[in-house]
Amino acid sequence: MTDRIEVAATELRPLLEEFILWARTNAPDSDPELVGPAALWHRLAFSPDLGTWKRADLRDLLLDRMPEVVDDPDAAADGMLPAVDAYLTFLAQTGRLTAGSDGLDDLRAELDDVEDRFVELMEDLIDDVDEDEGEDDDDDLGDLGDLEPFADELAALPTIRLRPDSELAAAARGVPLIAKARDLALWVGSGRRMGDDTLLSDAEIEEALATVGLPRPETSGPLAESVPQLWNVWNLAVDLEFLEPGEGNTVAVQDDTSEWPFDDDEDVLDAWMLGLHSVDYGDPEPSDDDLAMALAGLTRNLLVRLLLGGGSRLLPELREELAEAVADNDELGGDAWAATGDPLAPVLDWLTGYGMVELDGDTLRLTALGTEGVVHLVDDSDIEIDARPAIESMSAHELLVLSAELPEEEADAELAAWMRLREPAKAAEELLQAAAEDEADALIRVQAASVVGTLGADAVPAWQAALKEPSLRPYAATHLSQLGVEGAPQPTEDDTYWLILDMWTISAGLGRAEFVGSLRDIDPEMINNLLEVIWKIPHAHVEELLDRISQVHPDKQVAKAARRALFKARSASQ
Repeated sequence: MTDRIEVAATELRPLLEEFILWARTNAPDSDPELVGPAALWHRLAFSPDLGTWKRADLRDLLLDRMPEVVDDPDAAADGMLPAVDAYLTFLAQTGRLTAGSDGLDDLRAELDDVEDRFVELMEDLIDDVDEDEGEDDDDDLGDLGDLEPFADELAALPTIRLRPDSELAAAARGVPLIAKARDLALWVGSGRRMGDDTLLSDAEIEEALATVGLPRPETSGPLAESVPQLWNVWNLAVDLEFLEPGEGNTVAVQDDTSEWPFDDDEDVLDAWMLGLHSVDYGDPEPSDDDLAMALAGLTRNLLVRLLLGGGSRLLPELREELAEAVADNDELGGDAWAATGDPLAPVLDWLTGYGMVELDGDTLRLTALGTEGVVHLVDDSDIEIDARPAIESMSAHELLVLSAELPEEEADAELAAWMRLREPAKAAEELLQAAAEDEADALIRVQAASVVGTLGADAVPAWQAALKEPSLRPYAATHLSQLGVEGAPQPTEDDTYWLILDMWTISAGLGRAEFVGSLRDIDPEMINNLLEVIWKIPHAHVEELLDRISQVHPDKQVAKAARRALFKARSASQ
C-alpha cells in the first residue's frame, strides 16, 4: 500500500501545488492543505483519473473513507468541505474536470447534502479523541515539531533579548534562500504555463536548477521526482508571495519581486516572516512515507533545543540527543534515522540558508534571526516565553507596553535600565510622545505621566510640548503647576474630570470587581455630581464607562444617573 500511496502522491503533487497557487487569489478563505488527503484517497479508492469526480464517489469519500484516515477531525469539520469545493472549482475552471465527471453544480450540491453528516462524523471523532486523551497520551506523542513538551522548560528560561529591527533586517537581506526564491520567480516570468503532469518539463527543470544554483541529479526516472530541493525553493517563493497564479493554467512573478532586498526594514522583516514556516522544508524526506513521518518536525525540534541551550549547542551532543528523541517519539524512528544517512544534513542546510543558524567547528548557534524566528514559532504555539526587545533598541512605546504586563519590581528594573541610556529630558520627550500615539490608551498615558513626573525640572520642556495634546494636557498642566513653572496654565475642572475618566478606564480594564471597588470608594452624592458633568468630556471611553456604571453600580440612584448621562453623551456625539 505504501508504494501505491507514494505513486499517487507523486502524481498529485504538481496539481495540488498549482491549486495552492490558484487558491491564494480565487479561494483565499479556504485551506488548500485540507484537500490533500481527500484528493489522495479519491485517486487511490475511486478513480485513477485525477479529473474524474462523481457524486456517488464524492459521498463515499467524505462519509466512509475520510473518517478512517483524517488526522485532524477538528480542522476537517471546519474546513475540508469548503476546501474540496474550491478544489473542484479549480478543476472545472482550469479544464481539469473531465467530460466523464458529474457537473460542478451537481458536485457542489452533493457537498451541501453531506455537510451535516460529515460534520457529525468529525465531531464523533473529536469526542473519541477527547475520551482517549487520558488513556494514550504516552502512545500518541505527536510529531517532533510539537513544542508543547518543551513548554515548562521554555517558560523557565531567563529573559531572551531580541535584536533591533534594523539589525535583523540587515541580516534578512543577505539570506541566500530568499535570493534563490527571487531568482526562481524572476525566471518563471509573467505567465509561464504549467504542465499537465508536472509543474515543469525536464528541460525547464534543468533551467530552473541552473537559475538557483542546484546540481542536476543523476537519475533514470522522471527528473521532477528527483529535485526536492528545487520544489522547496519553489514553495518558498510561493510563501514569500514572489509567485502567484496567473491567467489560465499559468503562474506569474509578482511585480515587486525584483526589488528584493527591499529598502524598508519593515518590508524586509515582513517578507522574512512570511517564509518562516519554511523551516519545515528542512525535514529529511526519505522515499518511504512512514519513515518520513517519523522524522517530521525534526527541524523545529532542533531549533527549540538550541534555544533551550542558550542559543548554542555542541553538534555531536545535539545529534545524539535528537537521534534518541526520534527513536522515543516513533517506533520507526530508529529505522528512519538510520535509513536517511545524515538526517541533520538537510536540516542544517535549510536553516543555514534561511539565516537562522551558523556552524563554527562543532558548535551550532542560533543567529539573531534564528532567535527571533524560534521565539515566533513558540509564540505561535501559544507557549509562554519571556522574550523582550534589547534595552538599547526598545522604543518608549515598547517599554510602556511591556511595563504594563510585568510585576512592579521587574517593570521598575526595565524602566531604570532604559532611562540610564538617555538624558532625562530626552527620556521625558520620548515617553510623552509615545503616550500621545493612541488617545484611547489610558494605561500607557498614566504610566508615561507617572515616570516623567519623577524627572522634575528636566521634564519641563516635554511637559510644555504635551500641553498641545488634548489627552496629555491634564497631566502636563498638573505637573507644570506642581513644579511652579512661570506662565504654565492651571489645571481646570475638565482636566480633573479627564484624569478621573482615565483612572476609571484602567480599573474597568482590570475586571468587574476592580471597577465596582473603585466606584464604591467614591461617595454616591459625589459620583452623582460627577455624572452631571463628566459626560461632556470628549474622552474616548466616556460612553463605555457610563454604560458600565449604569449596569454594575450597586446604588440604583447612581445607576439611573449614569443612564441619563449616557443618553446625553450619545445625543451630543450625534
